[in-house]
Amino acid sequence: MASFEKMSPINNLAEPKGSSTVSDDVTVSIVMPSHNSARFIGESIRSVQAQDFRDWELLVSDDGSTDDTCAVVEAFRREDPRIKLLASPVNRGPAVSRNAALQAARGRYIAFLDSDDLWEPDKLTRQLAFMKERGAAFCHTFYTAVNEQGERTGEINKGLSSVTYEDLLAHRTTIGCLTVMFDTEKCGRPLMPEIRRRQDYALWLKILKQGVTAERLEERLAYYRVRRNSVSHNKIRAAWYVWRVYREVEGLSFLKSLYYFAHYGAYHLLPARSPASS
Repeated sequence: MASFEKMSPINNLAEPKGSSTVSDDVTVSIVMPSHNSARFIGESIRSVQAQDFRDWELLVSDDGSTDDTCAVVEAFRREDPRIKLLASPVNRGPAVSRNAALQAARGRYIAFLDSDDLWEPDKLTRQLAFMKERGAAFCHTFYTAVNEQGERTGEINKGLSSVTYEDLLAHRTTIGCLTVMFDTEKCGRPLMPEIRRRQDYALWLKILKQGVTAERLEERLAYYRVRRNSVSHNKIRAAWYVWRVYREVEGLSFLKSLYYFAHYGAYHLLPARSPASS
């Protein structure tokens, strides 16, 4: 099977393309939660620095790492002032970690990248152009799943290309957190519900519930790394948290939750489905 380095230009990231200065206003704020990510986070940060769109800030929100994650980020931060480290001394969970970055974000557009995932160098450029052309408030893209060794394990490209709140409740598309960008002038600056898992799905529902439509740019612009110990890897636990989103976050009745959960099961839990669905 082909290695990650052979299937994407992202492997050539030695020379960052970004500016070395920071202005008061930025166009895109990138939210990157981290926890014991020293092995992969450098590659993730370099994939941000390699973007051909340069007006961004990267907010790394560390969630009580006990390895060298913060030291790795600090080394990048010293060389590139667009990178900021928000470090918690204790582990509080990915929702709290992401929310710390969301609260610190200054950009009009919010994007997300986890500390072991990667972007193609034109990801931000392509997405911003698509959003401006369509007048879209919320955008996501196709992406590729890879394993810890960088080997391709799947292409995530199923579901509807344009979805409403009701569509997303019924899981009629896959929205990968690493591909999302939303416009705060149209969506506001909502925070993620502080649940341990599926907080990203709950945030997308919160945004779409306002009447926003999620539009998909049908290009593969990101790489999702499936790790054995990742929060999202356990499908049974993920399903339980989807149920909790229906009942506790969205406040749906038992019968309506059961209806949507049946759609979730058909979409995500049957064999040969995406390993990286949201």
